[in-house]
Amino acid sequence: MRLAGLDLTDDCTLELVTRLRRADFSHQADTIEGALVSGQVEVSLTIPDRVAILTVLDDPPPGLAHLRGALLSEHQWRRREGMV
Repeated sequence: MRLAGLDLTDDCTLELVTRLRRADFSHQADTIEGALVSGQVEVSLTIPDRVAILTVLDDPPPGLAHLRGALLSEHQWRRREGMV
């Protein structure tokens, strides 16, 4: 599956879903899990989705570190541009 333009393994995607659920981001977890189950190749993320993912990846496992890095870079850019 692709999130934020990055390929994630199914195991990493499930780890992300678990982290989102534990942090009470059920909507984001449902969206990603539903896409995984239905075989969707790419998932579009909203700004709230991205913020939720950044929140749960404060200390990411190795397979999700690149996702955190990409989302953090985008978030910092939006901040500099006055979009947040």
